[in-house]
Amino acid sequence: MTVLQADPLALLRTRTSTKWATYPPDVLPMFVAEMDYPVAPEIAAKLVELVGRSDLGYDSRRPDLGLAFASFASDAWGWELDPKTLKWTVNVMHAMTEITRAAIEPGDRVLLNTPVYPPFFWAVREAGGELVDVPLRVDSPTERGLDLEGIEQAFRDGVKAYLLCHPHNPIGFPHRREELERVAELAAQYGVLVVSDEIHGPLTHSDAEFVPYLAVSDAARETGVCVTSASKAFNIPGLTAAWWVPGSRAVAERLAGLPESLVHRVSHFGTHASTVGLGESRQWLADVVETLEASRALLTRLLAEQLPDAVLHEPTSSYLAWIDFRAYGWGDDPQKRIVKEAKVALTPGPAFGAAGHGFARLNFACSPEVLEEGIRRIAAIG
Repeated sequence: MTVLQADPLALLRTRTSTKWATYPPDVLPMFVAEMDYPVAPEIAAKLVELVGRSDLGYDSRRPDLGLAFASFASDAWGWELDPKTLKWTVNVMHAMTEITRAAIEPGDRVLLNTPVYPPFFWAVREAGGELVDVPLRVDSPTERGLDLEGIEQAFRDGVKAYLLCHPHNPIGFPHRREELERVAELAAQYGVLVVSDEIHGPLTHSDAEFVPYLAVSDAARETGVCVTSASKAFNIPGLTAAWWVPGSRAVAERLAGLPESLVHRVSHFGTHASTVGLGESRQWLADVVETLEASRALLTRLLAEQLPDAVLHEPTSSYLAWIDFRAYGWGDDPQKRIVKEAKVALTPGPAFGAAGHGFARLNFACSPEVLEEGIRRIAAIG
């Protein structure tokens, strides 16, 4: 394997995506989930090939994406799925919203586990649901998981759908198999649809195990939907393409009336890039994960040396670090002071729910030099 080199900062600043266009040039952007590494060469070559022959039309929804994902899921996780069950969508959160809308009646209860990716709140509201929060059980920065007793009580109280973030964002860990098995048992008992966002699954580190929800048991397949994309793993969020997989025929029939807009906005570039990534860029992905593990280790050391009172909830998946700054007295949203005084942009903790007060999320998918500079700047205001 090879540790990847991030693009030089001067080159990164010529990018026009959200990460590099939101703040002025004196701010180091370490917030939104975009990596600083060059795209996989196989994906770059495919995109150049498409442009070269002016193949820029509407997407034809070819079956090769389903085949590529089924092969990847089998090899990476031992999850055997029928590629014909894969259903296209423009992005994960659009599908999460519409699946939730189809699964509930207006005013029905929908469960989340905070702190959680902010668009989950939007999805519940847009789908017409009433949000129910059972916060994650966080016994320590390394002991975290689902509050199964709280989830059972919420199901008993009438929850109709459960939006599961797996691996979890922002804390950055995959849920344990035994916890998912229990969730599935409870969902079957109480008639709850589990909608599992698994977009960060391919970026699970070597010291953790990712088990897709639909792979844990028959009960999971009868109660669940997987929604995912190659966009995080292969750093292609601008090439909008995602997919969802119903766990059973009964679940598929329950969701048969989803709007056509889920499919018709899918990007031609996105389906090609996703197919190539899943099929041909697996070594690149392995190199990314190794690089992220090295960056995580560096972040852990830098915080211990320069911000010793900050508490890192060390992730075991993806490249997003959940950091507790409460010991420094920087208020409910420490990001406000950090971006103003340190010129480093993080994601505000309160956006992830009340459990995020005093926290911020940091993206460490960058060069060691950028990470060192970012922590140095933050430490200077401590």
